[in-house]
Amino acid sequence: MLNLVPQHAPEARSDDRAEAVARLASVRHALRLVDGGFGAGPDGDLDAEIADAWPSAGEARQHWFDRRSERLVSATAAGIEALLGQRHEGREPHREASLTLVDEIRRELRDIAGIVLGPSTMASPWSPAPANAGAD
Repeated sequence: MLNLVPQHAPEARSDDRAEAVARLASVRHALRLVDGGFGAGPDGDLDAEIADAWPSAGEARQHWFDRRSERLVSATAAGIEALLGQRHEGREPHREASLTLVDEIRRELRDIAGIVLGPSTMASPWSPAPANAGAD
């Protein structure tokens, strides 16, 4: 199984902010396996902005960010593993499936960043969190 983020015990972390940023960076890095055009990452990856906003985001938003980003890491790993499995079996993955995976991951990256940054501080190309933010 593809593992994008090291597993750790559910104990308190000394720097949750660094872990939050690293989680999204690992997803962007994994996209390089699927989409060569994503090699440099998205314009304005917002890692520094997320790290700066993390302390003032509040505990509820931090937990929401953690839940969503953990699901994104799992979904990304599963999608990439499926595509790599196709290659391992001697078949080239369907290009549209790869593009759909990349688009979904990019959309989730935008939404997750919006949890911490909020709609008023979001910079292009990442859009603010959806109107029903917090519903999941």
